[in-house]
Amino acid sequence: MPSKPRNANAPSFRIRTKRAIRDVFSKLDYTVLGEIYCEEGGEAFWNVHGKKCQTMGITIAEALKRRLAQKGRSLYVGAGVAELPMLVLETLVMNRTVQAYNLREREVGILNQACHNLPFIIHAAGAQSACGTYDHVWIASVLNDPECFPETSALAYGRADPVRFDPVAFQRERIHIQELLDACLPKLTRPGLLSTSIEEVPWMTDWLTRHRIPFHIEERLYPTAVVGDPVCFIRLEPAKS
Repeated sequence: MPSKPRNANAPSFRIRTKRAIRDVFSKLDYTVLGEIYCEEGGEAFWNVHGKKCQTMGITIAEALKRRLAQKGRSLYVGAGVAELPMLVLETLVMNRTVQAYNLREREVGILNQACHNLPFIIHAAGAQSACGTYDHVWIASVLNDPECFPETSALAYGRADPVRFDPVAFQRERIHIQELLDACLPKLTRPGLLSTSIEEVPWMTDWLTRHRIPFHIEERLYPTAVVGDPVCFIRLEPAKS
């Protein structure tokens, strides 16, 4: 008799997946991660947020599982600690291919060391270099990163000081963001799924509208652990024949 396909919804399979996620998080070097993520108090930060990254990440991963097809392809723009549960579930449970990128070389080294037995790696490069097409693109808390886009971040979170705000720097950041979207979003197939933070939705909808791509923003929001930006899903409608 032919072997039965594995059931990703079986309780035993979900338990093994959560165990794999816990194993990855147990191997992370939180001392170095604290230095990367925080100016001070990094160890205390991860004592609080390490577990949240697992629980909240699993919730988002399970939401993706309900929306993505088996054996598809995902592009992760800015994959850090918070994205690990999604990467594990997509590759182990759904047999999907993931291409993940992160510009912080030190963090990439820590993440890949913790995930060395898993069927994916994270690239210390810009996602613009990703090849091929994807039915899912993840861009969450990237376009409002205070390190890469300080003026844009200040606007997004309502912290912009009208006296000190630099409109010239903001225009440079705006061009950089648009170039990033121009490089990554055309790789998303139609129909397709775009995962992003609620603060980044205006950038996504502007790009999709300018390129005349029909879309639907789901109402359900999913909280995240590290930055705290809720994640939402944008569905791209099929291309007209």
